[in-house]
Amino acid sequence: MTQSHPPRNGDRQVPTRAPSVSRPGLALVIFFAVLAALAGGYRFIANSARSPTWAQVPLPGRVALLVKEGERISVPPDSPLRSKLVIAPVADKEVSRKLALPAVVEVNPARTVKVLPALAGRIVNLDVQLGSRVKEGQVLAVIDSSDLAQAYSDEAKARAALTLAKLALDRLQSLEKTHAVAIKDREQAQSDYAQAQAELKRAESRLAAIGVSAEQQQSALLSVKAPVSGSVIDLEVGLGAFLNDPTAAIMTIADLRTVWVTANVPEKDTSLVAKDQSVDVVFTAYPDMVFKGRVLFVSDLLEPDTRRTKVRIEFENPDILLKPNMFASATFFAPAQRLAVIPTTALVLRDEADCVFVEVEPWVFEPRSVETSFQEGDEAVIGRGLKEGERVVVKGGVLLND
Repeated sequence: MTQSHPPRNGDRQVPTRAPSVSRPGLALVIFFAVLAALAGGYRFIANSARSPTWAQVPLPGRVALLVKEGERISVPPDSPLRSKLVIAPVADKEVSRKLALPAVVEVNPARTVKVLPALAGRIVNLDVQLGSRVKEGQVLAVIDSSDLAQAYSDEAKARAALTLAKLALDRLQSLEKTHAVAIKDREQAQSDYAQAQAELKRAESRLAAIGVSAEQQQSALLSVKAPVSGSVIDLEVGLGAFLNDPTAAIMTIADLRTVWVTANVPEKDTSLVAKDQSVDVVFTAYPDMVFKGRVLFVSDLLEPDTRRTKVRIEFENPDILLKPNMFASATFFAPAQRLAVIPTTALVLRDEADCVFVEVEPWVFEPRSVETSFQEGDEAVIGRGLKEGERVVVKGGVLLND
């Protein structure tokens, strides 16, 4: 059996050969080395599956940007993020909200009259057009009506019957003094006379309702006159048309010296408008003019389809500058309120909701969801979620967001 001996002085020692590394293993080592270089020197370490805490730990020679523990986010003193973040307290400001809504000019129903034909007949003359201005008593149209001739005839018959009844009554009253007639005959004559008077009054009232009188020259032509002064805003007939429905209006006249401007307020903003509230209205036709007005009334009804409430402002319109169906923009000024206000740059979208980062300790922040009432310019009015004096990140908050 051969025994090995330690090398003696003078003997040459043969170096031991290192174990060889296969080519696939060498390539894998190089791949992971490149990944480590591209990582920029940072890596995330999880303590354990039982702990939800994560921390951003720098490699040797690197600086941590931030440290996250649960919902809290800390920015270390030597972190370059400190120079990127701007922190400011929540302001409590007196805010007067402006609500700008589209509006339209409408006629005042209380100053609108529908013109109805008094009799059936054919229009032989039409003296107005759609949009014409008319004065009270002006002839609008002329109707050829056989019913008018019948009304004149009824009045003449009633007048003749009254005359005959009066003569009979006078004669019987004279004879009664000589006891030549019975009392019942005189009483019957008095009843006939009273009935004749009533019939004449009925016939005269009929003529008055038509718009003529018995003293006028009798004719089958009826003149339709304007009941009020105003503008013809609707015309339903034309020359030669035959009218047979006394309840159908032939035209509509509106007094435009007073008009309404109507705006539709969304349901969520209904509380911002009230009676007598000041409003600025700018019309598309007069973009350089601001019409000052006040809310006349807020409708008690909510439109079921649009979910909006009608709000009307009344304007005097002596020169008829404002015409029905004109478009306008109405700006309502709500009463001033003291509310929490932050710059809009402080808002960060998180889980599909607005949130801000609140400083709970020096350079320690927590995300908090907030409810934004409205935005005005570069400021956001917070309805819920923040209090006056709390410090929030107003610039650079997106760097803290996941």
